[in-house]
Amino acid sequence: MSNITRIEPSVQVFQLVIYIPTFIFGLIFNLMALWMLLFRIKKWIEATTYMATLIGFDSLLLVTLPFKIQAYGVGDKWTLGAGACTFLESLYFVNMYGSIFISVCICIDRYIAIQFPFSSKVWRSPKKATAVCILVCIIVWGGSTGFLFKLRNSTDLHCFHGFSVSTWTNIQLVIMLESMFLLSAALITFCTGHILLTLKTKIQDDLHCASRGQEKTRKILLANLLTFLFSFGPFHLSLLLYFLVKNDFISQVYTKQLRIFIQVSLCIANTNCFLDGVCYYCVLKEFVKTDR
Repeated sequence: MSNITRIEPSVQVFQLVIYIPTFIFGLIFNLMALWMLLFRIKKWIEATTYMATLIGFDSLLLVTLPFKIQAYGVGDKWTLGAGACTFLESLYFVNMYGSIFISVCICIDRYIAIQFPFSSKVWRSPKKATAVCILVCIIVWGGSTGFLFKLRNSTDLHCFHGFSVSTWTNIQLVIMLESMFLLSAALITFCTGHILLTLKTKIQDDLHCASRGQEKTRKILLANLLTFLFSFGPFHLSLLLYFLVKNDFISQVYTKQLRIFIQVSLCIANTNCFLDGVCYYCVLKEFVKTDR
């Protein structure tokens, strides 16, 4: 983000430690999940439509990681041009907010299916899920690319951390990003909490064999919620704090610490593509078992 051209050596090491295994294992698990979607799942339903879209967003982020590793190299200058940089940065933010929105869609879809099993047929269908995914893609692609072209400092020879100072004076942008995350986090927490309570009640009433499957579902739902909060929570907190310090709401003496915080939190956000891959590979394994 803005004027963050100075990367502390310790942060550079941390980024390499996170990015390299995230790229390798994220690629492996996303490819395995994609293979199961394409060749092992017999019936394409709403959940698989959303998961396929999420895998697509995560794959886009994986494409950017080798370039981020190069861009954050000590003393390296970006040599591929402003257009390539803006495109790669767009992929980065497309993944983040595409993953957030699709995660919300997955959670709401499960909530409707479990809480309203009879009326859910009106609201849920593979075609409707596909239409929602297309709409999300249009929103995140258009929004990310449009904002990046406006906010990026085209004279800066660094990529992934060369945004103009206007980024941090754009209160509408910060409010929009924070609001999207907080609303998404609230929806996911609400839906997950209600689903977990419903499944807990069913587990107490059902036979042991059925309870085992529902217990796995509860663990997967909880893992999804924790993954979401762990991946995106720190970044949006750092975004808010850095905005406050850049606009003198917080003392400037914290600028360096908050710059490090936002760089580290962005790095943590990237682990989402690996964690999603692991989670949905496990989910799809269960789908394959029940699809036989």
